[in-house]
Amino acid sequence: QVQLRESGGGLVQAGGALRLLCVFPGSTLEYHVVAWFRQAPGKEREFVAGISSRGDRISYSDSVKGRFTISRNNAKNITDLQMDSLKPEDTAVYYCAAGLTYGTLPQTTINYSYWGPGTQVTVSS
Repeated sequence: QVQLRESGGGLVQAGGALRLLCVFPGSTLEYHVVAWFRQAPGKEREFVAGISSRGDRISYSDSVKGRFTISRNNAKNITDLQMDSLKPEDTAVYYCAAGLTYGTLPQTTINYSYWGPGTQVTVSS
């Protein structure tokens, strides 16, 4: 079974920064898109950022564009999400996901087959 694993969550004040890491099995997910989603209490899971298998295409949600940066290192089997200028509304459980999407960067959870257990990010005002 393919397992992803997130780390780097925590508590930070508004305006601060956090970096999330996702470790994934490289040989299995070499051709997969990797994405970050988040889910706040009482809300649906939403797309945050995605990166293609070779890292040459990236997509962000409008709510994080300009503040978050996704990157990928296939040699180390990791992807990370640098989160700057954090806001209280960024508070959520953040999930790493991978999917074989044939060249697209979908923003819906149904397109992703593999998920990590999530890591909590809390931004205080």
